Amino acid sequence: MTMELANRATILTPSLTLSIDSKAKAMKAEGIDVCGFGAGEPDFDTPDHIKAAAQAAIEGGFTKYTPSSGTPELRQAIADKFAAENGLTYKPSQIVVSNGAKHSCYNAILATVQPGDEVIIPAPYWLSYPEMVRLAGGEPVFVQTKEENGWKMTAEEFQDAMTPRTKMVIINSPGNPTGAVYSKEELQAIVDVAVDEEILILSDEIYEKLVYDESKHVSTASLSSAAYDLTITVNGFSKAYAMTGWRLGYLGAPEAIAKAIDAIQSHSTSNPCSFAQKGGVAALKGDQQPVADMRDEFDMRRNYMVNRLSSIPRISVVKPQGAFYVLVNIGQLGLSSTNFADRLLSKHHVAVVPGVAFGNDQTVRLSYATSLDVIKKGLDRFEEFTKTL
Repeated sequence: MTMELANRATILTPSLTLSIDSKAKAMKAEGIDVCGFGAGEPDFDTPDHIKAAAQAAIEGGFTKYTPSSGTPELRQAIADKFAAENGLTYKPSQIVVSNGAKHSCYNAILATVQPGDEVIIPAPYWLSYPEMVRLAGGEPVFVQTKEENGWKMTAEEFQDAMTPRTKMVIINSPGNPTGAVYSKEELQAIVDVAVDEEILILSDEIYEKLVYDESKHVSTASLSSAAYDLTITVNGFSKAYAMTGWRLGYLGAPEAIAKAIDAIQSHSTSNPCSFAQKGGVAALKGDQQPVADMRDEFDMRRNYMVNRLSSIPRISVVKPQGAFYVLVNIGQLGLSSTNFADRLLSKHHVAVVPGVAFGNDQTVRLSYATSLDVIKKGLDRFEEFTKTL
C-alpha cells in the first residue's frame, strides 16, 4: 500500500545546510579532520547567569505550562527591551514568545499569508523563508540582489517585483547568508513603497546584536507610525546570547496580528519551555558584557576571513557588516555551488554551504562561528582547492 502524503509535505526542499552538516559529522566520526564552515550557531557557551536562572527555575519547580504566548514577566522584559533598544512601543499583549525566531517567522506567515498571496523575498535568502511561505499556501517571489549593492534589495527592485497579489515582503537585516545590514535610508525607501501599497513587512532581526564597523542596526517598525502598523518584528535569544538549543524567540506585532498568532500557537505548540523563559528574562535584564565579548571575537575572525578570501584569485567577497557569515562568489570557477561544496568536502575536508540553498548558485557560504585555528587551516585548504579548478 502506498501512503499518499499531503501536498504541503511533498513540496518542501530538504535543508542543504543540515545535509552538509550531517555529512561532515559522519566524516569526523570516521576520524577525518574536517574544517566546518557550515555552522549557523555561535561556538560560545550560553553565559553562566542565564544558565543559573534556568537551573534555579527547575529547582524551584517552575516546570509547568505557562500562558501560550509566554510568561507576563518575559513579555514585559521584551517590551522594555524593544522600547530601550529599538525605539518601539509594544504592549506585552502585542508580544508572542515562541520556540525560536524560526517559529516566530512561521507563525507570522501562517497568520497573515493566504493561498495565492505573494511574498517578496530578496535573494540570497535564509533557506526557510520560501518553504514557510509555501506551507502557508503562498507563493515566494524572489528578487535577485546584486553583489555590487552589497547583496541588498533596492526600493526599485522591490517595486518592480510587486503585483496586485503581493501581501508581504521579508527583510532580514543583519542578514543570513550575506551579512548585509540595511542602512536607515535604504530601509526607509523600502518602507515607503510598502506603505504606499499597504504591504506587510516581516522584519527578521535575529542578528541585531552582531553588527560591525560603522554599521548600525535599525528596526524597520521604528521608521514611522505607518511602518509600525505594517511590520511584524521578529527576534530571539539564539544568536546574541548563544542560546540556540533553548528554542526561544519572540515577535512584536500590531494587536490583531499578535492575537491571531497567539491563537495559532495555542493550538499548535502551546507555550515555549517554561524554565527557558526564565533564562530569557535573565538574558535581557542581566550582564550584556558576554554579548559584546562574543561580537568582538566574531569581528576579529570576520576581518581575518575576509582578508584571506580577498587575496584568493577568481573569487570575490563583499565584507559582511553583520551576523557571522561570508558569502563567497565562486562564479568564475566553473562549478555549481553543490558540486563545489561536495568536492571541497570530499577531497579537502572543508564543509561550506552551497549557495543554491539560498537562491544563488554562484556562491557558497562560510561561517566564522568557529575557532580562528579552524578558520586558518580551513582557508588554507579552500585556497588549495581553488587552485585545482
